[in-house]
Amino acid sequence: MENYHQQPPQTKSRFKRVCVFCGSSPGNKPSYQLAAIKLGEELVERKINLVYGGGSAGLMGLVSQAVYDGGRHVLGVIPRTLMPRELTGETVGEVRPVSGMHQRKAEMARHADAFIALPGGYGTLEELLEVITWAQLGIHDKPVGLLNVDGYYNSLLSFIDKAVDEGFIAPSARHIIISAPTAHELMSKLEEYVPKHSGVASKLTWEMEQQLGYTSKSEFLR
Repeated sequence: MENYHQQPPQTKSRFKRVCVFCGSSPGNKPSYQLAAIKLGEELVERKINLVYGGGSAGLMGLVSQAVYDGGRHVLGVIPRTLMPRELTGETVGEVRPVSGMHQRKAEMARHADAFIALPGGYGTLEELLEVITWAQLGIHDKPVGLLNVDGYYNSLLSFIDKAVDEGFIAPSARHIIISAPTAHELMSKLEEYVPKHSGVASKLTWEMEQQLGYTSKSEFLR
């Protein structure tokens, strides 16, 4: 008798490790917290490891704990000045102390094959927009995803569309940002992502050396 309940074999992910940017606050809606847990479970399902900003506070703690509980490797990159537990909570998995916020972002980016932003505040936006800018410049070609939980990022996406309309962002660069309302849909889109823009600064080694701390684009891209 044919087994109609048999699941199709899991396709191997193109990503070994994903960097997640998110709030150190849980947010006011349970849907944000659930989305962080679901993203962690989606990474586990696809056998993907996690790199994030360290700590156990807010959504950062929920996504990292979900990945850790699922048996995948978790790398938390955190500035030494933020390491006291009263500021961030205790990091699960491997903790990598760095000297400051710039090195934190560079270290997370170096270890990641893709980037995802959950809901968050100033810090999340700053990290997200920087990796988008790096992609626009051609410093990396790694996918960048927005987990747009309950339309949290609708206003940001509208602003970016306005910037395209007004001539400040090239239409091809608009495609750098991949968005979806659920972790499963977002991961599927990221897996299929193909860059459509042309980097304008891929040859500028000073960008890697001064801003990222690397000596070559190949080191950044691993």
